[in-house]
Amino acid sequence: MLTNKAYRYELDPNNIQRSHLAQHAGVARFAYNWGLEQRIAQYKNNQGDDRFTDAMKQHKLINSLKKTEFSWMYETSKCAPQESLRDLHRAFKNFYRGLKIGKKIGFPRFKRRGIRDSFRLTGTIRFHERAIQLPRIGKIRIKEKREKYHSGKILSVTVRRRVNRWFVSVTVKDEIPDPQPVRGVPVGVDLGIKTLATLSDGTIFANPRALGRRIKKLRNLSKNFSRKKKGSKNREKARLQLAKMHLRVFNIRQDTLHKVTTYLAKSHSKVVIENLLGSGMMKNRRLARVIADVGFYEFRRQLEYKCQWYGSELVIVSRTFPSSKMCSQCEHRKKELSLSEREYHCEKCGLEIDRDLNAALNLVAVSLPETQNACGEEVRLLADSLNLQRAVSMKQEPNIIPDSMSRNE
Repeated sequence: MLTNKAYRYELDPNNIQRSHLAQHAGVARFAYNWGLEQRIAQYKNNQGDDRFTDAMKQHKLINSLKKTEFSWMYETSKCAPQESLRDLHRAFKNFYRGLKIGKKIGFPRFKRRGIRDSFRLTGTIRFHERAIQLPRIGKIRIKEKREKYHSGKILSVTVRRRVNRWFVSVTVKDEIPDPQPVRGVPVGVDLGIKTLATLSDGTIFANPRALGRRIKKLRNLSKNFSRKKKGSKNREKARLQLAKMHLRVFNIRQDTLHKVTTYLAKSHSKVVIENLLGSGMMKNRRLARVIADVGFYEFRRQLEYKCQWYGSELVIVSRTFPSSKMCSQCEHRKKELSLSEREYHCEKCGLEIDRDLNAALNLVAVSLPETQNACGEEVRLLADSLNLQRAVSMKQEPNIIPDSMSRNE
């Protein structure tokens, strides 16, 4: 099976190499802004629709201007502006695609210095034991001893600056053996705010609350930054402190999501989740921040490709399915269920169960094949698995995975 994978490393450049990296990022940013300005001017001057201007045409034009106006661009690799213009063209294609299907996709915006500085390179890229060789920049040390993760072809590298640290992501086209199907019971996963994920077997993954636990410190750092004089060294120090805290929040959230999704994809033959509309849920101003802090979409995105890698099956249930309102034992549906009701009480059969656990059991049940008129060992095992999960979840205390999934403070 052919697949594209990316491996990220942190670079350890010296001062001269830092200048070269910043210069490449500046050229890529300039090419993107220049191309965007050209497209907007072309549209305003009635010179045709800007959608017919592609990246190659703009790259040829900017190359013709290098000798006269942009001679300083010869100091960097030609790939930096070329790939940046391709990103611009892709952004316009997504924008027009959104207009056709009625989906709101923002118009491309100009890039600012110091905000997501990055560039992409192609060509001759070589790995050494503790270094990577990039075109026009040379050999740069990496902060970890590189192991032989892959044997495929290197397609490109993306160099990105986060705070004052430089990272390189290597995209590799590699052929991996077809994964063997995972031998494990199906599991339903109910995502939430109080707990990150509740499984149908009773396992609970605690929510690390990466942003919620650090919101007070972020506010103090933001106030400290806003009070500094613009252009001063103290303001730059305060900016770095604030950026480091935002990066820490991002790393903790990503670390937890990767550990949980990897566990699910490797341990269960079928993973059932609900198709949650995060943008709609975030319209509730009281819950918008905590919902964004969980990362529902990122959880689903990671599960989609990891299930393909490890041989498990991902089932996405429609958001109209009443997983929380329906009883997992007798399938009685409630008309109303407020968010404050954390325990599910069934008026018909008298079942009392945790709300999230009840939803997870409903999700795994809806993914199983019909057993009424079916026969076979696989169907019987699936039905037995669901009955076992129900029994375990009702008789035992929940197995809570603490916040150790996230990084230590």
